[in-house]
Amino acid sequence: MNVSGTPYRTIWSEGSAVCIIDQRALPHRFVIEGLECWEDAARAIVDMHVRGAGLIGATAAWGMALAARMAEISADPSLVARAAAALKATRPTAVNLAWAVDRVLARIGPIPDRAAAAAAAAEEAAAITDEDAAMCEAIGTHGLPLIETIAAAHPDRPVEILTHCNAGWLAFVDFGSATAPIYAAHDRGIPLHVWVDETRPRNQGASLTAWELAEQGIPHTVIVDNAGRHLMQHGRVDLVITGADRVTRTGDAANKIGTYLKALAARDNGIPFYIALPSSTFDWSLTNGLAGIPIEERDPDEVRTISGWDGSEVRTVRLTPERSPAANFGFDVTPARLITGLITERGICPATEQGIRSLFPAPNPSPDTPA
Repeated sequence: MNVSGTPYRTIWSEGSAVCIIDQRALPHRFVIEGLECWEDAARAIVDMHVRGAGLIGATAAWGMALAARMAEISADPSLVARAAAALKATRPTAVNLAWAVDRVLARIGPIPDRAAAAAAAAEEAAAITDEDAAMCEAIGTHGLPLIETIAAAHPDRPVEILTHCNAGWLAFVDFGSATAPIYAAHDRGIPLHVWVDETRPRNQGASLTAWELAEQGIPHTVIVDNAGRHLMQHGRVDLVITGADRVTRTGDAANKIGTYLKALAARDNGIPFYIALPSSTFDWSLTNGLAGIPIEERDPDEVRTISGWDGSEVRTVRLTPERSPAANFGFDVTPARLITGLITERGICPATEQGIRSLFPAPNPSPDTPA
């Protein structure tokens, strides 16, 4: 996608380093950061220089490639295994992370030569990166008819879409999941408008989704998290599309905290609610999202404080009384019964095991690059 008219991905290799966009600086500054070792990749994930299911997976894959290269140089046979364990432990909810680490391990495991293993790890990380972008582009292709149908029914006004958190290209390698159909519709010239939840406590909607929509020239409005229900009641939302960090094989979906409330409001107001995801986000081992998906609890200071631009620099200030405790649950689980459908790289299906298996019939299908 474009930044000031220049196309970027969120992660790419450049010489001996892996480059990322440091999302902590957005929307006020555009900063490119180099990752020189697997520890840099782990820190980038933990401290949210990168975030979003697909991008976490791609960063972990490149972290493994850096570890394999370090193992080649140091001749330390245990280094890759240590890096894999550490990278998997960085964040618990997004299934893409462990999937990407395991995929690189499976690729290099049979290769005894350390130099060949390092080259193979880099090839696998590059493949994961390219596949993530291709899957997201295909999600846009399959989700586009949903927007086209609404536009045809209401030719006198823009299609009104609500999204929560950031499931845009910043959360993946390119295109995004929830935003991919929006970008595809915009490219077709369909008039649309996006309601962007601010998404407390880290404000990833207000800072990231709004920024990337502005960069693509898409009309949008930032709203407080609870305003979406009001807009739905007054007929100002046609469609809700969010992303997900983990989806069970029966269709339960974990996404940024507050997504469940959007699904409840959409159901109450008869508004279709879709989850957009590449197949790398499915957890084929789980059937019950509430019981099985680990919910990350982050630093309470993310709730107690807020950061913003004061005209010259970014400052962080405290919102709460000094002695008040805070809880910071990163995600909630939306039950499959509240989800109208899942938009994947292979098409749209009901949020049921039968529906998912209609697109992904293999017991544990691997994500593939669609034709």
